Amino acid sequence: MQDPKTYFIRTYGCQMNELDTEIMAGQLQKRGLTPIEDEESADLLIFNTCSIRDLAERKVMGKLGRMGRGQKKNGIIGVTGCMAMAKKNSLFRKFPHLDFVVGTNNITDLGTVLDEVLYTKKQVYKTEDRFEENLDYLVAKRDNKIKAYVSIIRGCDKFCTYCVVPYTRGQEVSRPPESIIEECKKLVDAGYKEITLLGQNVNSYGKDKKEWNCLFHDLLYKLDKIPGMERIRFMTSHPIDITVELMQAIRDLPSLCNLVHFPIQAGSSRILKKMHRIYTKEQYLEKVDLLRSIVPNVSLGTDIIVGFPTETEAEFQETYDVMKQIRYSLAFIYAYSPRKGTPAMRWKDDIPEEVKQDRLQRLMELQEEISAEERNTLLDHTLEVLVERFNKDGRMLKGRTRCWKKVIFEGDESMIGTLQQVKIHSFSHQTLVGELAKPLQGLRVI
Repeated sequence: MQDPKTYFIRTYGCQMNELDTEIMAGQLQKRGLTPIEDEESADLLIFNTCSIRDLAERKVMGKLGRMGRGQKKNGIIGVTGCMAMAKKNSLFRKFPHLDFVVGTNNITDLGTVLDEVLYTKKQVYKTEDRFEENLDYLVAKRDNKIKAYVSIIRGCDKFCTYCVVPYTRGQEVSRPPESIIEECKKLVDAGYKEITLLGQNVNSYGKDKKEWNCLFHDLLYKLDKIPGMERIRFMTSHPIDITVELMQAIRDLPSLCNLVHFPIQAGSSRILKKMHRIYTKEQYLEKVDLLRSIVPNVSLGTDIIVGFPTETEAEFQETYDVMKQIRYSLAFIYAYSPRKGTPAMRWKDDIPEEVKQDRLQRLMELQEEISAEERNTLLDHTLEVLVERFNKDGRMLKGRTRCWKKVIFEGDESMIGTLQQVKIHSFSHQTLVGELAKPLQGLRVI
């Protein structure tokens, strides 16, 4: 087994996984490895995995299985991420051709693990349950030069009964504010226009480190003061932890985007209790009302699970009615699937698949109606758009508004990486179509 010269990382799952991939890529390039686009030819192949959804896990298992049945072309094959934590060394029993397994809390040890694999020629796994805040975030190798993810807190203490995250990423560990500010300053200086702060529950930031005297809203005020900071997003927010101070920060800070991902998961208080979401439907609606009174132009996003064990038709209708009442701008809707290692596995998955799919379809149709009506209200409005790239047609430019709406309009390459005012005149499917609202001034090419 030779020291690898090239690598390929296949990423599955959430934005946190994408950021972990960028950090691992930075570590590997610092080691002298070169990224290539052909996974079969790479000397080092890493699957950075997700265990939240059954489909993502099955994709990885299928891929590893096919590689084991054929001739192993890659010199070294490793699995990182949530699946590495959930299955740990059992992956070696199932896939003897696998060389290493590195958990979510150990990506800083990637180089050490590679050295051990090369030296011992044996399978190596490192999957510690708690994250130690010692990552070199500045080493991250980002392909996107306009938008960046920045981790502020890892892990989750909420233990929702359907979710594996507390078991795959461990307890909440906040990152020191000085480290976050330093990284964000470097990103802004490098020309980044939008930074998304990541955490399984960003609202909990700083609660595990009371001596810092820096909660999430305090951190946002510090980041907003960075010269040149244009846009800040954050995800995900747990409804129980949102505070009036955070709502006021969303209202008052110019850099903060007005889309808040605020997952309800279900509209029935009984199902919410069974999910261990720690709030009732009524408490959630009170927070939404308070948020909208403080930030009148706020847009809300949500996650919803249909077909949770024992969910009745009447309880599903409660979810439907809540969606109709709140009118989310963005909704990620899933049918429940049991995940090994979660408390919900104790319960029978008693909602037939056809019922789950019917409920899923009904919510998706409702959300499309709401989104279509919202798009109509945006006609003739002028919106700020961060221009990201050319559209597939190669003629129109594509970007997003502060409330995450996709927009296309005619323009040239010099606008990529800039903020433009675009007047919306129509839409195509879910994409708004517009034209520049004023002459270009002070463009910066990135």
